[in-house]
Amino acid sequence: MTIRKSLLAATLLLASHAYAQTTPAAGTEVIVAANGEVTAPNDQAVVTLAIEEQDKDKAAAASRVNLKMKQGMDILRKEDPAATLKTQGYYTYPVYPEDRPQAPGVAPKPRQPTAWRVGQYLQVTTTSLEKLPKTVATTQKVLTLNGIHFGLSRPALKKLDEQRIAASYQNLKDRIAAISRAMGRNPADAVLETVDFEGSGNYAGGGSARGGRSDMMMMKAAAPAQEMSVEEPSFEPGETTLDMHLVGKVRFK
Repeated sequence: MTIRKSLLAATLLLASHAYAQTTPAAGTEVIVAANGEVTAPNDQAVVTLAIEEQDKDKAAAASRVNLKMKQGMDILRKEDPAATLKTQGYYTYPVYPEDRPQAPGVAPKPRQPTAWRVGQYLQVTTTSLEKLPKTVATTQKVLTLNGIHFGLSRPALKKLDEQRIAASYQNLKDRIAAISRAMGRNPADAVLETVDFEGSGNYAGGGSARGGRSDMMMMKAAAPAQEMSVEEPSFEPGETTLDMHLVGKVRFK
């Protein structure tokens, strides 16, 4: 019996020593990583419209492009007065006939253009998403829809970023408390000495923005219809998710 009591006492003593060794002493520093993620519905669309004409007469093709672009911009200003318009990507280039096989020893003749292709793009930024299908359909009578990107406006992005920071910091505090308890220390003894937002001290990677499958919708340009109405397209703006990684350096009292 005495031997058993001695063995039990020795076992308890070893266990207490092991526990003492795993409990962080005063001044111990711990690096804690945290993450925050927030999501909001997209409230802005960036639409790309285009017009392209081809003609043997370069001036005639350019004239039609200029006229239709003006007509399209007038339609947009009427349908969505608050939208921001930005013209871009005006181009003109020759169209050559297909190459034909040459007889051996015959020098190829210099190719001459058979026509000229002229085009221009128009970028439209709007937060009037409820009117977007009608606006696009009306404009497609003149211009073609080349692409559309949904995202957050600046005010919405600022608000979501503030929520992201708050969520990340709250996650850091929760993890510090959990780690303190796991290490046998009172969370009140954990002093947060450094917070590294966005991993600027090479502790973690930077934050990012992610969108759903509706973020980018690219559509093949089709010839605009002048004499018939266009059915309204269907859009799903989707949502945007922002996440942030941060790291805190904790010292136990």
